[in-house]
Amino acid sequence: MKYEGELIQAKFKERPNRFLGIVELNGKVTQCFIPNPGRMKELMIQGIKVYLVEKKGLHRKTDYDMKLVEKDGKLISVDSRLPNKIFAEAIMENKLEPFKEYSVTRTEPTFMDSRLDFLLEKQDIQALIECKSCNLVEDGTALFPDAPTKRGTRHMNTLVMALAQGRACVVFIVQRDDAELFRLFEERDPGFAGAIEKAVEEGVEIYAYTCNVDLQEIRIKDSIRVVL
Repeated sequence: MKYEGELIQAKFKERPNRFLGIVELNGKVTQCFIPNPGRMKELMIQGIKVYLVEKKGLHRKTDYDMKLVEKDGKLISVDSRLPNKIFAEAIMENKLEPFKEYSVTRTEPTFMDSRLDFLLEKQDIQALIECKSCNLVEDGTALFPDAPTKRGTRHMNTLVMALAQGRACVVFIVQRDDAELFRLFEERDPGFAGAIEKAVEEGVEIYAYTCNVDLQEIRIKDSIRVVL
């Protein structure tokens, strides 16, 4: 998936709140939108190199969106809106083994009290999918979530109920390429960890994929092992 606009290099200065970043761009201090509610303390480091895309609009408070962080020479995507697009592109290209020959029937389908991300279908089989964005990797292990997520817990409970209609899956898109396995960050949100462990016991499927990230595009790279 190619970025929507040319990437512009800047230097990160601070993060006054979850969605606002202060950066130095072409020698001047300006603001940017950070499209990610996670803590990302290991990435939001003063002086670190970041990449922005210009986004002007009548109702916008900033002229830029932050897309990438470069840490230790590695590019990491921080845009939590991208995993749905990355996943949908991989489905269209028939690249994901668990979803071979499935097609996207509907985006943002509503089931019970939740809005999920995708309804996929193959012949008479349907699969409800919830995609999650992951940026945190420690010693080769991708961790989710990096902040408590009541919404995520609700989604896991909904997926259990969705099993009555067919397959129900949660897919973690790790927006970097240096993870070898995935596990739940139980210490950060034990409620979510418990909900997903129960969901898997009931039959909900769980998958995790890393991504190739460069200055032109981001695409799914590898399936990695999930450890519960």
